[in-house]
Amino acid sequence: MSGPTRKQKPTPKTRAAFRYFAPFETRWRDNDQYGHINNAIYYELFDSAINQLLLSNKILDFDNGDTVFLVVASGCDYFSELAYPDSVEVGLAIAHLGSSAVTYDLGLFKTSAEKTAATGFFVHVHVARDGYRPLPISAATRQVFEPLMVTG
Repeated sequence: MSGPTRKQKPTPKTRAAFRYFAPFETRWRDNDQYGHINNAIYYELFDSAINQLLLSNKILDFDNGDTVFLVVASGCDYFSELAYPDSVEVGLAIAHLGSSAVTYDLGLFKTSAEKTAATGFFVHVHVARDGYRPLPISAATRQVFEPLMVTG
């Protein structure tokens, strides 16, 4: 039995594919025993960039908000190694905006690079903090998300 099949091999993306960029510094502890950034750190950086966007636009309030966004799916394709002490940027675009879900298209760049070292996606569902039932994404949040949308 073989694993899942893909229609085409993923390829790195350029900066033009993204609408928002969040800078980060790698840390010594991000490296694994092979001398490069551990795969789990890529997901942490993606998650941090998304939360930076949500917090800076007052979409998310950790302390008093009635709603949150939960990750229901994610994935990552790796193209080139990153390692401490690289400075990196996470590029973010919105690939799909539904009634209660948003799909983020993500790219991890070495700060000076034009092509991604990795690309990924996160699917967030907007839910009530008490009971986690899906809720519509507000008009105000849509106004923040819509300029970040890309097609294709």
